[in-house]
Amino acid sequence: MSSPVIIYRYDTSPFSVKIDHVLLLKNIPHQKVNVSPALPRPEITDLLGISYRRIPILAIGNDVYCDTSLIASALERRFPASAGYSTIFPPGKHGRNADIGLVKVFSKYYADNVLFPSAPSLLPWEKLPAPFIKDRSLLSGAPIDVQKMVASRDKSLTTLSSHLSLLEEQLSDGREWLFDTDIPSLADISVHFIFDWIKGFRPAKPLFDAQKFPNSLRWLAAVSTFLDKKRATQSAAQPIDGDQAAATIITSAFEPYDVVGFDVTEARRLGVKVGEMVQVAPDDTGRNYPTTGKLVSLNKEEAVIEVQGSKGLLRCHFPRLGYTLRVARPQKL
Repeated sequence: MSSPVIIYRYDTSPFSVKIDHVLLLKNIPHQKVNVSPALPRPEITDLLGISYRRIPILAIGNDVYCDTSLIASALERRFPASAGYSTIFPPGKHGRNADIGLVKVFSKYYADNVLFPSAPSLLPWEKLPAPFIKDRSLLSGAPIDVQKMVASRDKSLTTLSSHLSLLEEQLSDGREWLFDTDIPSLADISVHFIFDWIKGFRPAKPLFDAQKFPNSLRWLAAVSTFLDKKRATQSAAQPIDGDQAAATIITSAFEPYDVVGFDVTEARRLGVKVGEMVQVAPDDTGRNYPTTGKLVSLNKEEAVIEVQGSKGLLRCHFPRLGYTLRVARPQKL
């Protein structure tokens, strides 16, 4: 019997939609906790003891995964094709093997880190409430100037137009999916959710020009259609509240620590030891919200810490790349 899967998300979060689509593509039954778009989120910080504030996070049993790159990898590993689930790393056409490492790099370091940052300026910042803007300023680590965000839209549009030109070139040979795979891969999901998100913003309307980008718009529509067909054959995620979710997580089994293992060489390089109290935080947005816990597993892809929330003990997983792990600072009295 597989461990219960619970995603903490909110509807207007584009990265929540990304993982919604991964779950849909892999046909993984799950429950969802709808959280606030802005802090506070006591379902996470208090009940689970996790200070990490980016959304989504996802639990598989007692293991909670942070960052969509690690969430996607964990879902693929723990719900493999060999067990009857679909895959986000399908083989290429004409007998090619799956480009797993390349797709991971493309999804994280192109889609998430290069493409996505041009999108948020297209939000209707001038209409957003002040508390939301304050919350996003705290997340980014610097005050958000609404007038500057609005003024930067043309720069964002020309940058996104250049990205669409790259997509157009990639799709110009008539391939159906970005990496010429049998079905959509994580690469398709990781680019699609960004352009599908900004389609709803008025300033982005001129981008979606079928005369300039016919292959890209065909591809966007094809991914949407593929996901819609998947959605029609699967049960919707069951919504539960934070107390129910925490009780399920705390009472579920966790993956044995030796699955991730403990790389003593990498630990030495980081200046940490197994069993030591550490802090983990992203290197970019949310870096001022570290999560503290006991280091129990570490390899080249992820770090695992035991975290104590008000409901009990859980295991929290963070990616190695893009995150800083260090010995926890003693709390001031």
